[in-house]
Amino acid sequence: MFKQGEKKQDSQEKRWAIISLSSIPLIMTLGNSMLIPILPVMEKELDITKLQSSYIITVYSIVAIFFIPLAGFLSDRFGRKKVIIPALIITGIGGLVAGWASYKMDAPFMWILIGRILQGIGASGAAPIVMPLVGDIFRDDKEASATLGIIETSNTTGKVLSPILGAVLAALVWFLPFFSIPVFCIISVFLVSFLVKNKKNNEEHTSFGKYWNMAKDALKEHGRWLCAVFLIGAILMFILFGFLFYLSSILEEKYDYKGIWKGLLLAVPLLALSIASFITGRKIKDNLIKMKWITFVGIIFSGCAVAVIPFMDHPVYLLTIFLICGTGIGMALPCLDALITESMKKNVRGVITSIYSAMRFIGVASGPPVIALMMKQNIIWMVSLLTIFALGAGILAYRNIDPESSQLE
Repeated sequence: MFKQGEKKQDSQEKRWAIISLSSIPLIMTLGNSMLIPILPVMEKELDITKLQSSYIITVYSIVAIFFIPLAGFLSDRFGRKKVIIPALIITGIGGLVAGWASYKMDAPFMWILIGRILQGIGASGAAPIVMPLVGDIFRDDKEASATLGIIETSNTTGKVLSPILGAVLAALVWFLPFFSIPVFCIISVFLVSFLVKNKKNNEEHTSFGKYWNMAKDALKEHGRWLCAVFLIGAILMFILFGFLFYLSSILEEKYDYKGIWKGLLLAVPLLALSIASFITGRKIKDNLIKMKWITFVGIIFSGCAVAVIPFMDHPVYLLTIFLICGTGIGMALPCLDALITESMKKNVRGVITSIYSAMRFIGVASGPPVIALMMKQNIIWMVSLLTIFALGAGILAYRNIDPESSQLE
C-alpha cells in the first residue's frame, strides 16, 4: 500500500515536471517565431530593409550557437535547474530591453538587436538543457521517448501559437511582443523552481578538460551517426524558418494578408507540424530502427513539398505545401531528439545535446537571411537550394543513421 502511494506520488511529480519543462521550449519558440509574421511591420516602423529585419531573428540564434556548449557543460557539472532558471531570467531581461528601446527611442534598431542578443544567451541555457534533463528524470527509454515527443510538441505548439499571438499583440502595439516575453519567462521560472525536483548527484565534478575528452570519445565512437543527426537537425530548421520567412513575406506583400489573418494562415500548416511531432513521440517508444525510417520518410515529405513551390501561384497552394513540409519536419524532430538522448551516457548527455541544439540554431539563424537574399533572384534558385538540402538530409538519414551503432552497450 505504501509503495503504491509512493509510486502514485512519483507519477504525479513526473507529470508536473513534464508540464513545467514543456513551458521552456514553448516560451523560447514564442520568443523567436512570433516575430516572423510581424517582420514586415517592423520594416516599416523601423525603416529597415528585409535583410536587416531578418537579423532580428538571426542574431538571437547566432549568440545561442556559441553559448549552448558552455551551458551544456555547466548543466552537467552543476545541475540542470541551476542553469535553466538564470537563463530564463536573462531571456526576460532581453525582452524588456528590446521592448523599452522600441517604446522610448527614435532609432531603436541597434538596442533591439542587443535585447535579442540577451535573449539568445538566455535561450542557450534554457531549451537545450531540457533534453538531457528529460533523460535524467525518465530512466525508462519508452517514457523518455514519449516525454521528448511532448517536449518537441510543445516546441512546435509554440510555432503554431506564435504567428497568431504575434499578430494579435502587434495589432495593439507593434512592439508589444517584446514585452510579452518577460511575462512568459516569470511563469516558467516559477514552474521549474517548484515543480521540477533536483536529483541528488553524488558524482565527482569533472574538470572541463576531462569533460571535453569524454565528449570527444563519444563523438569518436558514435561520430558517423551523430554528425548525421546534427546536420539533419540544422537542415530541417533551415528549411522550416526559411520557408516561414518566405511565406510571411509573400502573404503580406503579394496577397495582402496582414495582421491576425496572416497569423491564422501561418498557424494552420504549423499545427500539422505540432500534431505530427506529438503522434511520432507517442509511437516511436524506444525503437531505434523506427526512429531512423520515420526520420527518413519525414525528410522526403519535406523535400518533395519544397520542390513543387514554383508550379502554382496561389496562397492556398503555398499553405498546402507548407502543411506537407511541416508534417515531414514534425515527424523527424522527435526521432532525432530521442536518438541522441537515449544513446548517450549521462555524463556527456548535456554537451552532445547542446551541440545538436547549436546545430539546430545554425539552421534557424541562416534560414531567414539566406531566403531574404534569394527572394531578390528567381524563385527557382531558392527552391533548388531547399530541395538540395532536403535531399542531402535524406541521404544522411538513410546511409549514416545506424540503429545498431546508436545503441549503447
